[in-house]
Amino acid sequence: MSKTVLLTAGGTGGHLFPAQALASELIRRGWTVELATDERADKYGSAFPARKIHIIASETIRGRNPVALARTAFSLLRGTLQARSVIRALKPDVVAGFGGYPTFPPMYAARLTGTPSILHEANGVMGRANRLLAKGVTAIATSVPIGDLPEELARKLVETGNPVRDAVLDASELPYAAPRPGGEFNLLVFGGSQGARFFSDLVPPALADLPAEIRARLKIVQQCRPEDMERVQSVYDELGVRAECAPFFQDMPQRIAQAHLVLCRSGASSVSELSVLGRPSILVPLPGAIDQDQAANARVLEKAGGAWPIRQVDLHPGRLAKEIIRFMETPDMLAAAAEKAGSVARPDAVKRLADLVEKVASKQGERP
Repeated sequence: MSKTVLLTAGGTGGHLFPAQALASELIRRGWTVELATDERADKYGSAFPARKIHIIASETIRGRNPVALARTAFSLLRGTLQARSVIRALKPDVVAGFGGYPTFPPMYAARLTGTPSILHEANGVMGRANRLLAKGVTAIATSVPIGDLPEELARKLVETGNPVRDAVLDASELPYAAPRPGGEFNLLVFGGSQGARFFSDLVPPALADLPAEIRARLKIVQQCRPEDMERVQSVYDELGVRAECAPFFQDMPQRIAQAHLVLCRSGASSVSELSVLGRPSILVPLPGAIDQDQAANARVLEKAGGAWPIRQVDLHPGRLAKEIIRFMETPDMLAAAAEKAGSVARPDAVKRLADLVEKVASKQGERP
């Protein structure tokens, strides 16, 4: 009889993509996979290889307003009751969570029902939802070493790496080809699975600052929020820049593989995919994050020599224009960065995490 896993992840690509990678690997090993998430996952749900997707109530803790906190608590309680019903009916051998507040109800319900559980922390800093759940889980899988944790949590850590989807592994077979002098230069811009308005405001005026002969070499692929699409595309059309804009690219791994340079945020999945694909990047960590997790992620590639992090406050159109010219004129530097980005890749992360799932499932019945 096949074993069953209930995966749970927040409804963004950064949480769902590693879960999707694990799902595919476990299915190859004969497991039955089901997913618990929130309504935002509809954008990706059609590609998620689960027998069934359960939409569970959840809410992010925002601010200290008593009414808002009470609403959040009620939503999380309702979600926990829903998740407990799912677990009792499904009787999974293990529950695995990938972060975000939508994971809280299923992971807490796993603790209430005595179901073995694993948390996966993709970032270099443990997120708030995972910190709340960590004490009650069987094991904590990490992408990179995480320090400053209490001993009771530190002994649960297993460094597996951050799983990437099969599409990323397939695209990684395409070697990096540096841009030819005077030839086409492929620039890919994205802000994570939900886009980033900052890039829609930054890149068009930066390209307007470029000399016409530089713009003529550019080919842009840019992810934009739906409300920004028309204005961004119209600027590129006026500048005569070849550009393809969309709210979401289903074939993003292939797009990254085809890029000479990537400009993006430094979410954990983006950094992992850039390393497995071996592509040079300008990373702009999301500012204002309480844990500064994206800054920590960016440092991993910066330390390896595979990326150039720039704080958002320091990146204006004029600077970006200069950076583009610099990289277009130094293809050898891009090729070296591509190789160094690949040096920190963990393409076997999904197998390591699947091994941990099977190990934890074999101890079913043992409470953490």
